[in-house]
Amino acid sequence: MPTIDPLLIPIALVALTVLCAALVCVTAIVRADRRDVVAVVRALPELAATLTRFRRRRK
Repeated sequence: MPTIDPLLIPIALVALTVLCAALVCVTAIVRADRRDVVAVVRALPELAATLTRFRRRRK
């Protein structure tokens, strides 16, 4: 019986998590009203800047 590499389990879990998050985001965008999607896309740079500033201060 072949053994599973212990390092493979966390990598597989991270990959599954990223896949599920991407699926949820795509589903939300498809179901959303067009104006909502445009508002979210326009707000992304500001949100990213806020999160990177928060992360830098926290360390």
